[in-house]
Amino acid sequence: MRRGGVLHYARMLPFDYQYALRIHARSLLGSSVPAAYREGDGFPILLLPGVYERWTSLRWFADRMNAEGHPIVVVPGMAHNRRPFAETAELAQAILDAHDLRDVVILAHSKGGVVGKTMMLDTDTGGRITRMVAVNSPFQGSRMARYVPTRGFRVFRPDDPHLTRLGSLVDVNARITSVHADFDGHVPDGSHLEGAANVQVPLDGHFRPLGHPVGRALIVAALRGADSSAPATPTRR
Repeated sequence: MRRGGVLHYARMLPFDYQYALRIHARSLLGSSVPAAYREGDGFPILLLPGVYERWTSLRWFADRMNAEGHPIVVVPGMAHNRRPFAETAELAQAILDAHDLRDVVILAHSKGGVVGKTMMLDTDTGGRITRMVAVNSPFQGSRMARYVPTRGFRVFRPDDPHLTRLGSLVDVNARITSVHADFDGHVPDGSHLEGAANVQVPLDGHFRPLGHPVGRALIVAALRGADSSAPATPTRR
């Protein structure tokens, strides 16, 4: 692992999982979709959370962007995003098609970014998706997947055929902003994506950028389409 190896990973893990535990606890209290999410004149935002996450892991951004006039799209039946990449992409695409949504921007975390790129390449034949903002997504897989013997994580092995194919198709990357932590213990080789707008957050953690003010500011700027490539000034904590 980069920048400190196992000891560094052990030090940053408690800070990272503080946010992860909070969002999972909130999802247990209820995950009903606000009626206000259907309203707004801005571009629609499709939420694609990570594996074993509910859409509520991205709720802070959904509430913020909905307040700014953007409809928010939550995929019914996605649950904890444990289906195969292609199946989840088809499920999400069906929602966009059924509601004739246009100029859609995807907000994705982790596995959601792989699902989003799958949609952009394979299912979005009508060109409904304009761009994607992906946070800490394992576009090239993760070597950590070999140590987690569950089906939900094995698909993130770097030699997975689906990931290998997606990695070879780079034209769509120009419409992707990859926001990634300085160090991500779940994706230790990073989420830098060739040809994309790559935004590095000066924080450590797979989940922490979703809950820290610095990470949130950069993600919101990317969603708005602002130039979020400039380095943030706060120091790492």
